Amino acid sequence: MDGAPYGMTLWVVKLGTSLLRGDTAATIEGYASGIAAAMRRGDQVVLVTSGAVGLGCQQLRLPRRPDAVVALQAAAATGQGYLMALYERAMAVHGISVAQVLLTRSDLVDRRRYENASGTLQQLLAWGVLPVINENDALSSAELRFGDNDTLSALVAAAVGAHQLLLLTDVDRLYSSDPRLDVNAQPITDVHHPRDLKHLEAGAGNGGRWGTGGMTTKLAAARIATGSGVTVHLADGRDPARLSGLLEGDRGGTVFHPHPEPLGNRRSWLAHVLVPEGELCLDQGACQALMYRGASLLLVGVTAVKGEFDANQAVLLRDPDGQELGRGLCLLNSNQVRQALVGTSAEASPVVVHRDALVLQDR
Repeated sequence: MDGAPYGMTLWVVKLGTSLLRGDTAATIEGYASGIAAAMRRGDQVVLVTSGAVGLGCQQLRLPRRPDAVVALQAAAATGQGYLMALYERAMAVHGISVAQVLLTRSDLVDRRRYENASGTLQQLLAWGVLPVINENDALSSAELRFGDNDTLSALVAAAVGAHQLLLLTDVDRLYSSDPRLDVNAQPITDVHHPRDLKHLEAGAGNGGRWGTGGMTTKLAAARIATGSGVTVHLADGRDPARLSGLLEGDRGGTVFHPHPEPLGNRRSWLAHVLVPEGELCLDQGACQALMYRGASLLLVGVTAVKGEFDANQAVLLRDPDGQELGRGLCLLNSNQVRQALVGTSAEASPVVVHRDALVLQDR
């Protein structure tokens, strides 16, 4: 997508669940004020919000958050309408309409539906409407979930061609370790290079390095968004006025700078949206050709096939050491690849993954 018109900034703002506890209505009114001011200046804003499950639990007067998936989905269904009503009322004060957009991964996995979703969001922005996006928790099954709204916000930022992604949470910035446990924890104000971000992700593990799994998902979101050319700010959003400052040009506590060679829209979709259905193991020659010569993957470079997949579905590509090299759309189904590997055909080696439908892990 083309993103915002020249001279305007297209923002994606993500509000975490922890920010919407307590007096949710008053908190949303505070955020709405900053968003409305940015839109009056000519900027465009997409809002990705959590909070439906929590509000549903409040409405249903549940003593605690349910554990069962069905109960969580029912709570989300109850809370989503209330959540949207709060946003609609808060933005109406400023004369701005809102549009509810509920997404699951299946809405983005299909390329045509991905483009339709992107186009719908762009049209809402052109009309001066605030899209309010949430994962469709009431219906999505585990295999169709994004897993968290951090990931969803990064994918949305890539899909609409955003300039800036604001990840608002209840911490002020990223640290070298959990500052609550380590007095020597050092603040990290900038992450400039993809290698540094990859190193931080590896160190985070399940989140134990920072005391919460939430930081792990934010690092993953930063990788997705910066890889698509989006600047990401991790900032403390507990004071709604903080959002106003960020939208006016303040920087977040930690800024993740865009990749020097951003992925295009299609390659971003390949790299981050598609869920691989199988794997192709490659020999060293094929790896070298993909990494250094910009080649397509030929059958001669495939040593093994794992999983079952149809033609034109996503597959992981692994090097001889089993490390992920990249992923792409396989032109053959899994049985065709297996049959070709054990066959005696003397024909020229066919293309298995075309270079235009391929994205490498380390670019």
